[in-house]
Amino acid sequence: MIRTPLRPLARILRARERGENPDEIEAENRRRRHEEIQDRARRRAEGRLVLMAACFVLAFSTVGLRMGALASSEPSEPRSQVLSGQIMSQRADITDRRGRVLATNLLTHSLYAHPRQMVDPIGAAKGLAQIFPDLEEAQLVKDFTGGRKFMWIKRKISPEQMQAVHDIGEPGLLFGPREMRVYPNGDVASHILGGSGFGNEGVSSAEVLGVAGVEKAFDNWLRDPTHDGAPLALSIDLTVQSAMEEVLGSGMKLMRAKGAAGILMEVETGEIVAMASLPDFDPNDRPRPLLKGDPSDSPLFNRAVQGQYELGSTFKIFPVAQALDLKLINPNSGINSSSPMKIGKYRIHDFHNYGKELSATDVIVKSSNVGTVRIAQMLGVERQKDFLEKLGLFAPTPVEMVEAPTGQPLVPSRWPAVTSATVSFGHGLAASPLHLASAYATIANHGKRVTPTLIHGRKRPEGEQVLSARAAEMAIGMLRQVVTRGTARQAEVEGYEVAGKTGTADKPRPNGGYYKDKVVATFASVFPASDPRYVLIVTLDEPSARSAGGGESRTAGMTAVPVAAELVRRLAPLVGLPARTDEKLPAIAPRFLPRVEPQPADGIKLVSSR
Repeated sequence: MIRTPLRPLARILRARERGENPDEIEAENRRRRHEEIQDRARRRAEGRLVLMAACFVLAFSTVGLRMGALASSEPSEPRSQVLSGQIMSQRADITDRRGRVLATNLLTHSLYAHPRQMVDPIGAAKGLAQIFPDLEEAQLVKDFTGGRKFMWIKRKISPEQMQAVHDIGEPGLLFGPREMRVYPNGDVASHILGGSGFGNEGVSSAEVLGVAGVEKAFDNWLRDPTHDGAPLALSIDLTVQSAMEEVLGSGMKLMRAKGAAGILMEVETGEIVAMASLPDFDPNDRPRPLLKGDPSDSPLFNRAVQGQYELGSTFKIFPVAQALDLKLINPNSGINSSSPMKIGKYRIHDFHNYGKELSATDVIVKSSNVGTVRIAQMLGVERQKDFLEKLGLFAPTPVEMVEAPTGQPLVPSRWPAVTSATVSFGHGLAASPLHLASAYATIANHGKRVTPTLIHGRKRPEGEQVLSARAAEMAIGMLRQVVTRGTARQAEVEGYEVAGKTGTADKPRPNGGYYKDKVVATFASVFPASDPRYVLIVTLDEPSARSAGGGESRTAGMTAVPVAAELVRRLAPLVGLPARTDEKLPAIAPRFLPRVEPQPADGIKLVSSR
């Protein structure tokens, strides 16, 4: 801005020439300058007033619109915002498929101390040692008198213990509220639930984190406040799960087995109704994991998911079903069963001499190793591998547990002719009982791939058609005859048309080779055979049953099969499956049949090639 001088020299000189007063020029210029200043100030003030008015209009319009939106919306409770530094202690419940609580939260308190605020630290140590026998009085005295400012004493205490600490009357003993995870059913479904522990801790709250099972697999979901406290509904049924563990536990003791696993799965959905692994544990007091030795010796080991076993003759139905699908055979096709059969330097035997030929059905019914290998040879190595991979036997199961990836099947890196032969009757490829349940469910589901799940009611895409419905139906018919006239006659439960296959496999030694007196006995079953609804797997680790003659038998027909039969009797009514008594049922064998002649574990023997 250019300022005009108050006394411009040219005007002053002209004014003096005309005899005018030069001061009037200065006065006039001063007046004009003041008027310009006032005009600028007025314009500036007017602009500010317009801007303020616009801001007020905008603000009141925003408030009005928001009030209108709130007035027209549905009422709801506001959610508290979780600050980034705040410990998230709330955790959603876990329920079974009927809404019964499997895991929930309980308000409790922690106990901590400020030793410098204590009046009588020695007396406090003595009183705490009496309330909590696991605390050492001498150590407490040392901690209380050693200059520490803060120390935890107990992460969680009961109301009775809290009152007893109150009665000590020590101001340096303080309590902090927190939530603890509670499993009201004790050890029922312990391997599925897994357990929990504390993460970040403060004196007023503690973060509850899953440490195993579905608690860890769904840890973020269970801690997410946006779910409004909705529970995680599992597919298991608490009543069925409890009954399975009871029967399986009794069977394990009766058969003097080291461990046991059982799975009951819906054929159509893949939902696991019950899954047990014994021995188990109480997730309220989860034991420490083993740091050395055999992991399966720990009660934390989940045999149903993590166990990798050669499942023996239960695999025989796979090459037979595939050959039926490819129309290489039919149930009545004659199969060369001459024993022994030689492949390179190996010989494959059957326990009995079944003659020169068996029908394809009798290969399954009589559990012929030789006959199964003959059928596998018709398939060829590549087709055999492709089918087993489609059944899910080459990868970990996708079940919703953190332990699932550790159940990677042990698949041979090379598939020469002898490997193809042994895999056809369940040796040389180790998988979990859950893998077996999924594969049998696929056959029972008209050949459509079934994926196991622990979540109830979740929509899932339809599985791949692995096997034709025709071949799957014929395979189930063969398995039915194993129960009516084969190695699993003790599995016959009146009214439930059980179909299944036994499998007895020698346990491998850690340093190579196989034990002669230790086996894994498995019975894989489907019921009812005429309309498959459920798959039941029973696996016993190192069983030994007393036979009728006073000796011992380790075969699945004498160990796993009777346990499975009792499970069908107990569990089928609980899942709403009544026994059928109509005339359309096939003839049912009497309940008390002569015992099946014991058979040794399937296997191959290395002999001299000379």
